[in-house]
Amino acid sequence: MALSRRRNRWKLIVCLFAASIVGYFILNRHNNHGDIAGTRRREVPTEQDIANEMLKKPVYDKPTLDLNALGEMGRAVKLNLVGEEKRNEEESINKHQINTYVSDLVSLHRSLPERWNPLCKDQKYDYRSLPSTSVVIAFYNEAWSTLLRTVHSVLETSPDRLLREVVLVDDYSDRAHLKEPLENYISSLKKVHLIRARKREGLVRARLLGASIATGDVLTFLDCHCECHRGWLEPLLERIKEEPSAVVCPVIDVIDWNTFQYLGNPGEPQIGGFDWRLVFTWHSVPEYEQKRRRSAIDVIRSPTMAGGLFAVSKNYFHYLGTYDTGMEVWGGENLEFSFRIWQCGGSLEIHPCSHVGHVFPKKAPYSRSKALANSVRAAEVWMDDYKELYYHRNPHARLEAFGDVTDRRRLRTQLGCKDFKWYLENIYPDIHVPEDRPGMFGMLKNRGMSSYCFDYNPPDDHNLVGHRIILYPCHGMGQNQFFEYSNESREIRYNTREPAGCAVGDAVSNYLTVHLCRKPRQTVPQDQKFVLREDDTLYHVMTQKCVQAVDKTDNGTPAPALRPCSDHANQKWFFEERGA
Repeated sequence: MALSRRRNRWKLIVCLFAASIVGYFILNRHNNHGDIAGTRRREVPTEQDIANEMLKKPVYDKPTLDLNALGEMGRAVKLNLVGEEKRNEEESINKHQINTYVSDLVSLHRSLPERWNPLCKDQKYDYRSLPSTSVVIAFYNEAWSTLLRTVHSVLETSPDRLLREVVLVDDYSDRAHLKEPLENYISSLKKVHLIRARKREGLVRARLLGASIATGDVLTFLDCHCECHRGWLEPLLERIKEEPSAVVCPVIDVIDWNTFQYLGNPGEPQIGGFDWRLVFTWHSVPEYEQKRRRSAIDVIRSPTMAGGLFAVSKNYFHYLGTYDTGMEVWGGENLEFSFRIWQCGGSLEIHPCSHVGHVFPKKAPYSRSKALANSVRAAEVWMDDYKELYYHRNPHARLEAFGDVTDRRRLRTQLGCKDFKWYLENIYPDIHVPEDRPGMFGMLKNRGMSSYCFDYNPPDDHNLVGHRIILYPCHGMGQNQFFEYSNESREIRYNTREPAGCAVGDAVSNYLTVHLCRKPRQTVPQDQKFVLREDDTLYHVMTQKCVQAVDKTDNGTPAPALRPCSDHANQKWFFEERGA
């Protein structure tokens, strides 16, 4: 039977090839006689072209939809709802932190706009030699339409030959639509398997449940509210075929949580980083990485990954020690895995030709109380003495119960992994490494207003600079009240977040704001220079004034301000590492 099917397949290929040749000569004859004006000659498809077209056929063809359908081609859905419909929409947002009212109106099979570099269209793949993959999707109380749109998107964009299976892992959901209705729905779908955890496991262990039954050569992990761009899978698998120790991420395009508009940029993607709170951050591709790449569609090395979407050789995943199963729910596991990949001889990359859309919820739909413990585990195993930079900015983390990491430290030794200093110097040289010299970091307290500290709390991580430093009751929790003084550069640095900010004295308003610190080898601007003098005054070089604690400013809040220097107690400042 297998031999017969093979013969029939090749007969079909030969017939299609012959038909294309005949069509070519008919078209050419018409062109020579001028019967079809303006028609350009087309290249004759080769037998390999025809075979590849068949080999990249997806598990299911995407149905043709009305171009004017809601959300089609990634367009935003904007509704003017009133009354009960508006209440239903608001209820859906409160329940899932995603506008599932809108999501339910958008087809599960919608098409997306092209958001990749045009060069990606010309890429050719040897489908017969690419490894197979299992796509693992863990979920907990996910909305019906976002989960199933993810599944259909995978099935309708992944070559049947390459997709071994989609493994859905239910992490002990308690919502009715994810019980029998889900089982009935997926029972008619090819290559989709559903397994259920017997208790709440969290993302790490739920994904490992899926990986334990996966039969593909490559494990591809996706979140449960994604949509795959056409051609997303092949670049990931080809790169892993080329370099089995590469862990490869797609470019993550944003799907708006409210309108379900598919956003994305065919230009250069951003790469992952982190700050000293051990929070993941996005950054532009540095110049040295741009120079290393020969083409705009070459892979981009990334210091860290966002964590939700990546592909890894199953064998290499197990060699690296899979996930740290001591981590709960989610948060921190992405940085831990990123450090481990790089320090233990692998590479972490983003492929510009692989795009996957992701719905970023309005906020986390459920508690992540264990995220701090996860970060502590990462710091304790992988960061060596640099973990102190994390603890200085998160003093409460020292008290966090994080479990036993003996096995993870043993794994690091067995794999012969490099130290964190090597990682910072070779993989993430752009990150500012704080000095944290004794007596020069922590809470910046005032002697006159003794319960008040410098406080800087920008509205979000995308809007870090340009805001005023205020005074706020000291809380000893680091974070927004953590500052560092550099004797060498004379900067007051707010370097809990990345990129680091520096205090600036405004000669007009006489208040302090935060701007980006100068880069290495750049001159420190005069308005960013302060001298912490022996008499504890904080002298601003440009204005020749001293920083004074003012209990009421023009906006009614206490703040540090520039005033003529005096011996007033409100002009005396000192650092305290942590609260009493």
